[in-house]
Amino acid sequence: MLTFEVPSRPLRSGRYCHGQMARALSRSKRDRTFYASVDSLRQVSAYAESERAWAVERAQAQGRYEKLPQMRLITKVTTGRTSIVHWVDRDGVQGRHDLNLLDWRERQWLFVEGPQGPEPAWLWLTEQGLPMLPDRWNTVFRQANQRCEQALLTPQERETPRLLRVAEIRGKVPYATPHSMRHSMALYMLILLNELMDKKYGLNAADRRDFAQLYGDPWWLVKTLLGHKDVETTKEHYLRPVMHLQLESILAFDTEDGHGEETDEAKDLNGLFARLARETSGIQDIEVLVDALPVAEAS
Repeated sequence: MLTFEVPSRPLRSGRYCHGQMARALSRSKRDRTFYASVDSLRQVSAYAESERAWAVERAQAQGRYEKLPQMRLITKVTTGRTSIVHWVDRDGVQGRHDLNLLDWRERQWLFVEGPQGPEPAWLWLTEQGLPMLPDRWNTVFRQANQRCEQALLTPQERETPRLLRVAEIRGKVPYATPHSMRHSMALYMLILLNELMDKKYGLNAADRRDFAQLYGDPWWLVKTLLGHKDVETTKEHYLRPVMHLQLESILAFDTEDGHGEETDEAKDLNGLFARLARETSGIQDIEVLVDALPVAEAS
């Protein structure tokens, strides 16, 4: 993502903004619309004004950008049916390209004129002020996983390589990857959309079928958010941990106590997800694992 692609215009509710992912960047090679909360975009803005700005300043002071094999300074971005990026390279040669068709390899050479000189148009930068290339995110997650192990496992437990650890030890520490973030989003949206649909429209089983035929059901909506062509891909590969459960059962976890009263856990989606993690293999509840931190530190 480039700095000027970060969404900034809130939707009608004021809580979310929507942006467009370039076709060349998506796995399906199709345009993608994504949604980001206003709070998360504030964090992105804070990053741009602090860590990112410091990294750019250091790189400029060390002359790191002048040593790059290419630099294309963006002169303007025109909008219309398609957005066109115009630039000029170091030799003064002008060029342009459809923004939607620029892949990550081409984007890493795009620069904009900053307060102290040219700086990368790429949003997420390394500590060296250079674009954080896609495969580098695997390293970020791996290092985060290692920090979790350092905090949550004893020295004896850490001696055994992760793949050789017994399930009990593996279950003590979260293990995240970039791809697992998509799985988490898919599971969260599936349950949230079902609950919102039932609460907003008060649908019974027959009404739900009619509504799904007209507008699509939550499975279809999650499929669209993930960019899948076929909803079966969403069900089979992304939501396999809950495929053995009827959705009504997921949403009905401890909804009533013995006296017919709704339990506190059912009133809170966090409680629902915690129960789902306890009952279903393949789902981690990070909060439960982190709560064990003082015990691990004491040992």
